[in-house]
Amino acid sequence: MTIEKNSAKGNISITMDAIASIAGNAATECYGVVGMAPKTGFRAGIAELLRIENYSKGVFARETKSGVEVEMYIVVAYGLKMTEVVSEVQKKVKYVLEKTLDIKFKSINVFVKNIKNV
Repeated sequence: MTIEKNSAKGNISITMDAIASIAGNAATECYGVVGMAPKTGFRAGIAELLRIENYSKGVFARETKSGVEVEMYIVVAYGLKMTEVVSEVQKKVKYVLEKTLDIKFKSINVFVKNIKNV
């Protein structure tokens, strides 16, 4: 699935993998985020951390009539206020995606898959 964008200089196709990569990089830069986790695959009670090339397994984007929605699955560091970490991830990811791709995003939904002691 791709998002088509038309401009005066030509047409641009943005893939969901590109959105996932940008969103995953922005999320992992936030304080308190240990890494990205896949939506499925919870082995022995421990969420697997994704490498940078696999961020598309932990970030899902879909285009709706009212805009693009993004779902992210993260692992948070133990001892931090989860609501603050999630709020910062939402703000930063939305800002980076909108500035990079020049597309309005309807929502950034962040799901905490695990808490890890670092």
